[in-house]
Amino acid sequence: MRVAVVTESFLPSLNGVTTSVLRVLDHLAEQGHQAIVVCPGPAPREYAGFPVFPVPALDYRGFRAGVPSRRLTRAVLEFGPDVLHAAAPFGIGAQALALARRHGIGSVAIFQTDVARYTRSYGLSLTHHAAWRWIRRVHSSADLTLAPSRASLDDLAAVGVERTDWWGRGVDSVLYHPNRRTSEAGRALRERLAPQGQTLVGYVGRLAPEKNVTELAPLARMHGARLVVVGDGPDRGVLERELSGTDAVMLGRLEGEELATAYAALDVFTHTGTSETFGQTLQEAMASGLPVVAPAAGGPIDLVAAGESGFLVPPHDQAALVGAVGALVRDPGMRARMGEAGRRAILPRSWRALCAQLVEHYEHVAEPVTIR
Repeated sequence: MRVAVVTESFLPSLNGVTTSVLRVLDHLAEQGHQAIVVCPGPAPREYAGFPVFPVPALDYRGFRAGVPSRRLTRAVLEFGPDVLHAAAPFGIGAQALALARRHGIGSVAIFQTDVARYTRSYGLSLTHHAAWRWIRRVHSSADLTLAPSRASLDDLAAVGVERTDWWGRGVDSVLYHPNRRTSEAGRALRERLAPQGQTLVGYVGRLAPEKNVTELAPLARMHGARLVVVGDGPDRGVLERELSGTDAVMLGRLEGEELATAYAALDVFTHTGTSETFGQTLQEAMASGLPVVAPAAGGPIDLVAAGESGFLVPPHDQAALVGAVGALVRDPGMRARMGEAGRRAILPRSWRALCAQLVEHYEHVAEPVTIR
């Protein structure tokens, strides 16, 4: 197939949207499909052998937002795709979906970023309803919208988006593996982070308002535990001030094997964001054999089996967060049982299986009998 991928985020930015787009492109290349990428610039000239067409972009608090342009129109129409894949469409994705509709190109939109809830995190609550109206308009122009969780599908249905289906996210269970804990690098990291045998409680992700990272601060004052934060973003300075006077460690942004080793070196994983459509870092933590504590909101509800692979706590309830993490800090046996259960739960969720399912969706919308 010929697939035009239009994404609101791409390299060098690393986040959930970029990661899933990269895995899709890897799969398309492996299976012999043809593709192009249109994304906010600057960006690499190619990926996985596919040409990349950057469009003009603006910066807003660490985000690069692509600006609709003729370059996108030319790139897509000259390529002549069978299907257009719009990743987290909002700006250039909206332009691409409208273009596909006008020219009879089958389209799949991936609902991956809850922009409407993000507006509240960034103090733009007046635009919350307007954002949902825009999301409905954008996704209603797609032949099919794919969302990664039941909560996301319910949100889309509530605002009137039709033609939806579930499509999750894969995880590399070889890269993210409990065995890294006993590797040379894993042992060295634990010796550095827990010299007195502390229980390591970790967070991995973007340090930004929508992640509510300041809610991690009470965990840094928990007896017998040490907080480890992996990631970077506009709220890093705010979190550093909140953690002042504690022994919390901020490792910055890690990638690849370094990131996988950091996960495996932890004992408990916690997450504080309440606007996750999925929660890829939770899945990576589970693959690494960690019990997970997360808010009972959005994507984590599908990922965490409460009481089996971790705990779901009421959003923004710091006492509940501290209580759940504290129970795991005090009980190594519970950590082991929940970590093993989480690992078993994610093993069937390989990127190969999820991307094969995505290609089936492509084939469906590319058929001439597509209902609009």
